[in-house]
Amino acid sequence: MDFIQVYTAIDSKEAAQRIADAVVTRRLAACCWVSGPITSTYWWQGKLEQAEEWVCTMKTRKELYDELEKAIKEIHTYDTPEVLATPIVAGNESYLDWIANETQR
Repeated sequence: MDFIQVYTAIDSKEAAQRIADAVVTRRLAACCWVSGPITSTYWWQGKLEQAEEWVCTMKTRKELYDELEKAIKEIHTYDTPEVLATPIVAGNESYLDWIANETQR
């Protein structure tokens, strides 16, 4: 079984918590960390921007990515939300088993 971490950033702690609640309740992720605030510096529509954001870090199975991305986009307020996945190449076997069990529906 392949596992991933999925990341998104959003402009308020409350919005980040809405994402966390939705994806965990739907069992699309076993857990979601909400961390922040962070400061993001980026280009948007030809202009250098800076914003305070909160990051959601979700642990899940790779096969759930498409459905998880769709759920994030339903809630997210940005025109082009960051939704990135990175593979988990190794981990505590019992923790990975927990992710697998908690994302079964």
